[in-house]
Amino acid sequence: MSKINGVAASPGIAIGEVLVLEEELSYDRVKVEDVAKEKIKLEEAMSASKKQLTAIKEKVKAEMGSEQAEIFQAHLMVLDDPELISAIENKIEAEAINVEAALGETIEEFATIFSNMDNEYMKERASDIRDVGDRILRNLLGLEAQSVADLEQEVILIADDLTPSDTAQVDKEQVLGFATKIGGRTSHTAIMARSLGIPAVVGAKELLEAVETGTTVIVDGVAGVVIVEPTEEQLAEYQEKLADYQKRQERLTKLKELPAETEDGHRVELAANIGTPADLDSALENGAEGIGLYRSEFLYMDRESLPTEEEQFEAYKEVAERIDGPTVIRTLDIGGDKELSYLDLPDEMNPFLGYRAIRISLERTDIFKAQLRAILRASRYGQIKIMYPMISSLEELQAANQILAEVKEDLTKEGFDFNRELEVGMMIEVPAAAMIADLLAKEVDFFSIGTNDLIQYTTATDRMNEHVAVLYQPFHPAILRLIKRVVEAAHKHDSWVGMCGEMAGDRRLTPFLVGVGLDEFSMSAVSIPEVKEVIRNLTIQQAKEITDQVLSLSTSQKIEDFLGSYC
Repeated sequence: MSKINGVAASPGIAIGEVLVLEEELSYDRVKVEDVAKEKIKLEEAMSASKKQLTAIKEKVKAEMGSEQAEIFQAHLMVLDDPELISAIENKIEAEAINVEAALGETIEEFATIFSNMDNEYMKERASDIRDVGDRILRNLLGLEAQSVADLEQEVILIADDLTPSDTAQVDKEQVLGFATKIGGRTSHTAIMARSLGIPAVVGAKELLEAVETGTTVIVDGVAGVVIVEPTEEQLAEYQEKLADYQKRQERLTKLKELPAETEDGHRVELAANIGTPADLDSALENGAEGIGLYRSEFLYMDRESLPTEEEQFEAYKEVAERIDGPTVIRTLDIGGDKELSYLDLPDEMNPFLGYRAIRISLERTDIFKAQLRAILRASRYGQIKIMYPMISSLEELQAANQILAEVKEDLTKEGFDFNRELEVGMMIEVPAAAMIADLLAKEVDFFSIGTNDLIQYTTATDRMNEHVAVLYQPFHPAILRLIKRVVEAAHKHDSWVGMCGEMAGDRRLTPFLVGVGLDEFSMSAVSIPEVKEVIRNLTIQQAKEITDQVLSLSTSQKIEDFLGSYC
């Protein structure tokens, strides 16, 4: 028996036999005379790879949602990268070598550059480059990829790293869990495992040396450990844990139709975050009462030009008609880590502090007005609300509202029907906005607190940078005090307050957020049952007492320990 520590990537427990994925692609470095012929082979392999990735992306989009499908859009962008293509062709020409060798060496050079970066997120993108490189190489060599789609027995997949292509095609009925030697919580293996609901541990460094196909292991995706050849006692212990975990999941499923209401009748709304209409199924399956964040930027991505007003109208209308509750549509939020190639946005030293979100919309009013027209036209089909991202001043908010008023006037003149009482809100994700929430509340119907950016900006922490990630603290007293300030300011002016950042789905923070007066929680759909369970086992008085205690504590660790002991 050996116990290997890793990173808890996807919750759950899996017990079973291992299938080791260890496909090593090899090629010979051969001198060639016909360089042009090698370039044609590269072009054909690239084309085949593009067709395969497009098909996988559409499959993932249909089965898992748009956010997961974006992983494969990123792979397609690697295929289209002119620097990569020219680097391979230049190597073929300069060294007169075969395309397989030129590809393999160039891919490794590019991947090494990413592997050596300080940013953990960028480091993990090296695996994406290698995955794309392997796909092209297979097409050059005429090899089929090792399939994990048609397994004949239940297994736990073990690999150096599972590529997104691997995880996208797994048979959920046969794959009990994942464990990999490399990777972190932001790796695509982790993201896909969570989407599939499969237990996973990544970054288990001694893993491959300790197992072979057929080895019995336990994958504990809660504690982040892999137990190799467990003892009888450990098997019995974990079989009991697995049974308890499954019972808990069944119990949570039964909460779907019940309200998010405390024991003494205080009601809040639990909503889901989505990227496209394809994400609605998961929201409905998990009991979402509405859509608290519709990330409209996904309609602008994965295409060559701006979506038309009509395309947007149809997408917003579909969501509004399918959800029996409110749909909060966030206007275009690009910039930072989200780029649109066809807009030719400037390169910036600090893109998260630069030209993004509402700042682009207020300058590119043609784009902004087309989107507002589509949202307003769709508003007659359901409870649609508009929300502006990254407002940092009263002037920006007033400017956005002025443009909205102009669009309403235009639509009225053109004879379009829309909800003239449609609610308008804004995100609180910039500390400046939190500090003037009392002024902003006079101009809107609601706030939605975007904690991902609020934490990042308030603590001056790049959450993707491994050297400072520990400072990215949702339990920081400053963050919790800002939340309290925003809620109080909104309620003073009869506005409601939601939250659409990751904090909304953290069950440890639920009692504090209920106690501080949050009206709406919007989160990844899979988190809704967990949060609902906490709410239904609280009274409002208990929540307020917990909130008071939290606000009296002086450090993030003390707050996290206190809330962790409660939930």
